[in-house]
Amino acid sequence: MSTTELPVPNQSELHARLHEALRAGVTKPQYELWFATLDVAGTDDEGLHLTVANPFIRDWLSTYYAEPLRVAVRACTGSDQAFHLRSLPAHDSGESEAPAAVRSPVPEDLASTNRQYFQNHSDVVLNEKYTFDNFVVGPTNRLAIAAARAVADAPGKSYNPLFVHGKVGLGKTHLLQAICHQALRSGRALNVLYLSSETFVNQFIAAIEHGDIDRFRHKYRGVDMLLVDDIHLLANKDRTQEEFFHTFNHLYNAGKQIVLSSDSPAAEIPTLKDRLVSRFKWGLEAELAAPGFETRLAILRRKAKDRGAEVPENVMQLVAEHVDRNIRELEGAITKVIGYSQLIHRPVDLELAHQALGLQPGGSLRPVTGIDRILDVVCRHYGVKVGDLQGRRRTQSIALPRQVAMYLARSLTALSLEEIGGHFGGRDHSTVLYAIEKIRTRGAEDQPFGQLMADLEARAQR
Repeated sequence: MSTTELPVPNQSELHARLHEALRAGVTKPQYELWFATLDVAGTDDEGLHLTVANPFIRDWLSTYYAEPLRVAVRACTGSDQAFHLRSLPAHDSGESEAPAAVRSPVPEDLASTNRQYFQNHSDVVLNEKYTFDNFVVGPTNRLAIAAARAVADAPGKSYNPLFVHGKVGLGKTHLLQAICHQALRSGRALNVLYLSSETFVNQFIAAIEHGDIDRFRHKYRGVDMLLVDDIHLLANKDRTQEEFFHTFNHLYNAGKQIVLSSDSPAAEIPTLKDRLVSRFKWGLEAELAAPGFETRLAILRRKAKDRGAEVPENVMQLVAEHVDRNIRELEGAITKVIGYSQLIHRPVDLELAHQALGLQPGGSLRPVTGIDRILDVVCRHYGVKVGDLQGRRRTQSIALPRQVAMYLARSLTALSLEEIGGHFGGRDHSTVLYAIEKIRTRGAEDQPFGQLMADLEARAQR
């Protein structure tokens, strides 16, 4: 089927009328997020042909915004004309994209080059489980995930910068890593750099001390995609903020993608300079909020399936009802139930779940284990001193017990990441998070080690 192009003035006028109708029919954030790249490609006997930036936006509009589009097309054409959506090819070749079944595979040498650059320059080892496929979508995170997918599919084209914010444990790191996974295997040569805000600060300070600022700038300004976790840690660091401001401008003006995560919206980060706040809001601010009951159930089902465990529905409902602050605690709770079941060699049921979670007959959680008890249990098992765990030594004989203690503190106490870090020599929350994820991953992959963690948890709660 060939598409007859409208005369340029008519096509331009139709485009203007369509967007005017859309702006009147949807909210401003909806328009900017989903319709900004919508264009009129032409018309023929089958109706109006429209294009958008990428396949994800195409599918999202078809699924959730078909009616607003239909109303807008009627308003700008004066009839109930059919419309057809397609996405632009990745390289703007003018040809329609190949069907998924015949699409060429990503060249392995290109994907390998992308991965090698990432590994050589980023300070994060990607978790293979942190992909879009493993992110449970619900009403409280749908916008953030949709924008993240669009960014991964077409870096620098939509939602630049993408600023994701939400409280601890709601999936910000998972989302940023999912972007990395998808971008690295996109079929395009991409220099992707992913790091924590703390790393940016430390490397900037080191560059100043060693007179190596040019190399520092070359590293950060020569990428196609820059992802920075915990950007709120730039608070109170005026000189680093100034450097990041110029890095941001350089990348943005070059059409490179910037993705940032924070515990709070940009405007609420204390002492963050106004011009940085303004730039962080140039693209899209997307919040990850606490999941609702149905989403929590879906997460628990996914987690139980990943662990290969049989967990009755009434047990998952019990966990979903009592653990509602964040996803990390939710996953920790079901892991605790499964681990306790394996430890005492009993199938999971409501009685066992009550015991594992410390639920009292009335349904409330019993007081959590104290940090001192956790430190005592860990030190006795590994033969180290509390002072060792709270010191700066990083030898394996100290680092592993310290990470285990942080993991147990997160699982068994109500302490925040920052509070846990305070008990271990004032370490920041990203360090604590890294330790927790490392122990959790090892426990999932190494059965004897996972059993040891369940045993230490049980000992700490006696």
